[in-house]
Amino acid sequence: MVIDFPTLLLGFQFTSPGPILFEVGPFTVRWYGLLIATAVLIGVILSQYLAKRRNVNPELLSDLVIWLVIAAIPSARLYYVLFQWQEYAGNPGDIIAIWRGGIAIHGAIIGGLIAAVIFTKLKKISFWQMTDLVAPSLILGQAIGRWGNFFNSEAFGAPTDLPWKLYIPPANRPPALASFDHFHPTFLYESLWNVMVFALLITLFFKGLPGKQRLKTGTIFLVYLVAYSLGRLWIEGLRTDSLMLGPLRVAQIISLVEILLGVLGLVWLYYLKRPLPDVVSASTPINEDKEVERMGR
Repeated sequence: MVIDFPTLLLGFQFTSPGPILFEVGPFTVRWYGLLIATAVLIGVILSQYLAKRRNVNPELLSDLVIWLVIAAIPSARLYYVLFQWQEYAGNPGDIIAIWRGGIAIHGAIIGGLIAAVIFTKLKKISFWQMTDLVAPSLILGQAIGRWGNFFNSEAFGAPTDLPWKLYIPPANRPPALASFDHFHPTFLYESLWNVMVFALLITLFFKGLPGKQRLKTGTIFLVYLVAYSLGRLWIEGLRTDSLMLGPLRVAQIISLVEILLGVLGLVWLYYLKRPLPDVVSASTPINEDKEVERMGR
């Protein structure tokens, strides 16, 4: 038997099995919720492991993750709803229907950062030290969570006939593109990009352990901002459902701001050779080794 690989590839398509994993009576388990829960669980385990490698008390990361989840998920939904208010103004009850999708990672990041600032301020520990420990878990969680868009048949790109095309059911297609069956799987592009960013951050983390080439506090999180945003910038340009601010895509605006802030932060650390402003009192300068020891008690 001869296998016609070109024909096989051209006939391939991603097709979602639907948003529901299983139902038992009134109890419904959705892929979106399962993936978010999985991302949080893996994030906790990974961040605790990284904390131990830096001699930081892993319980601090467990406490911080609780704060992050409580802040990030509502913030992600609120961010999305605000930019899609015309859709929810007439149906305010749908605002809480997060299981149907409709959350924005940039909203989650903003909410999580606010929660992290408050948490580290209360605990009197370095904000940047904690973000360095959380950043690899965050980007890995984003890579996992993007598959929720696949199961919900949302966040897809423009029509395409590429071999890795994504089939979108008619009910989920924009009216202007109702005649097209296949679209760019932008969820897949971003998920793969995030995996690559995760590999970069983990490599930096282990290169920055004591006894090796020590990274300045805040480096990993700043690299996360730049690397993730570079990918989101071009992937967002393919999407058909972007949140808009007039003629501009909101995610691209935020990505550009994050790239700028990340680059400025790295310049501040490595060119100006100054520590980043932190929530820890400026009257007690942070010595990285001593700070790690203090956090590990």
